[in-house]
Amino acid sequence: MKKIAQIIFENDNGEFLLYLRDGKPGIPFPHHWDLIGGHIEEGETPEAALVREVKEELDYDLKEFKFFREYLCLEGDVYPNLKYIYSGKFNLPIEKITLLEGDRPQYFRKEEIKDVKFANILKKIVLDYICEKENAQIDNSIS
Repeated sequence: MKKIAQIIFENDNGEFLLYLRDGKPGIPFPHHWDLIGGHIEEGETPEAALVREVKEELDYDLKEFKFFREYLCLEGDVYPNLKYIYSGKFNLPIEKITLLEGDRPQYFRKEEIKDVKFANILKKIVLDYICEKENAQIDNSIS
């Protein structure tokens, strides 16, 4: 089964960085929004793959990130896969982002996420992340 490492990047304004997949022939989910990341190579850890993919896609040296959750994706994608999802901060202004793969980057507010045309199961993943983060904030305010 293929394995994928991706990151949910969020800036200090609570906006999420996504990139628009291009429309090259043969590309799965053309013109859909995607998370930064990609395939884990043979012998590579998910964390090493994530750091490599962020460098390849954004020319950014990822130093701090944390594991969010694993998703077993048996349908809704091009092939069955296991997604390792991480989260991290990313605060570069959109005009300073160097996107090396895809069409363009864009920040989205959490209220916009439900209307974004995501590739595969990523909408569920990002909504799960937002929900868990909001629940943690509620728990912290109660304690």
